[in-house]
Amino acid sequence: MIIVNTETVPGYPIREVKGLVQGNTIRAKHLGRDIMAGLKNLVGGELKGYTELLTEARREAMQRMIMQAQQLGANAIVNTRFTTSAVTQGAAELYAYGTAVVVDLQSAAPVQGDVDPFQPGVR
Repeated sequence: MIIVNTETVPGYPIREVKGLVQGNTIRAKHLGRDIMAGLKNLVGGELKGYTELLTEARREAMQRMIMQAQQLGANAIVNTRFTTSAVTQGAAELYAYGTAVVVDLQSAAPVQGDVDPFQPGVR
């Protein structure tokens, strides 16, 4: 699955738009992490427990979005976005969404200077 945060996949024509896809997860704070975060706030620094929690939540929301796109027959998701919101005190929702599309991999003509979606960071 190709996933980009742009309107198109550079060099790959969109043949069909399947529609909006989304994935979400709601995570609650862990008491142990909360105590450690409180201590860390006193001295400063990264709250690694929360970083890990949000990384896991982002991965899960993205997997759910990908599964929905695959069920629609898409091979790419464009305009991918993430958002978070507080649901209750101590719990947050991570929401991933984008547009599921079918790109023509056979007619691929990557433009010089564009990033290859199959090799992130490689030009």
